[in-house]
Amino acid sequence: MTTTRIAIASALAAALLAPMAAQAQGSMEKCYGVVKAGKNDCQTATSSCAGTSKKDAQADAWISVPKGACEKIVGGKLTAS
Repeated sequence: MTTTRIAIASALAAALLAPMAAQAQGSMEKCYGVVKAGKNDCQTATSSCAGTSKKDAQADAWISVPKGACEKIVGGKLTAS
């Protein structure tokens, strides 16, 4: 494949997958306080990005879970405490 074909195929794949990703985000929620160290999905009050939480069950570290699942996890909270 030429570079042009690869670029076109990549752009087409991204365009097809974007609506599915947006729809999936609507059915997800942040679950705080249940993440293993270094496995958080995004920034916390004390770290700048995903995968940088310092300890297990850090109160402000979160992961995305399907809506309703966080309440079923021991220690899971819908807000940072």
